[in-house]
Amino acid sequence: MMRKTLVAGLTALALAGAAAVPALAQQRDPAYAAARADGKVGEQPDGYLGIVGASDPALQRLVDDINIKRRAVYAEKAKENSATLEAYALTAGCQAIARTVPGEKYRAPDGSWQTRTSAPPIRDARCP
Repeated sequence: MMRKTLVAGLTALALAGAAAVPALAQQRDPAYAAARADGKVGEQPDGYLGIVGASDPALQRLVDDINIKRRAVYAEKAKENSATLEAYALTAGCQAIARTVPGEKYRAPDGSWQTRTSAPPIRDARCP
């Protein structure tokens, strides 16, 4: 019963296009676009950006800044939609992974980093 409620809530959020706001803002940052294109960062199922492989202070600051902004948006949108922050972030992560393009990195449900191919990405079973 609880799983059905969670899935229904996540589906409603996904249909609302809830996670588009932070993704659009980040794509305007050239450092983010370069790190993404170089495979240094990738989308995670939890809705946050992750570092793939070795990091450096500048990359860590970039990822931390983006994730702080994402969390703020998720918290606001979750409240507006009567959802938990975690449920909203999961939906955002599902959408972000679905929007990756061939060559971009994403974290699979098993925790491994994958490079997107022309095939659909491997997503969390809880994704709507």
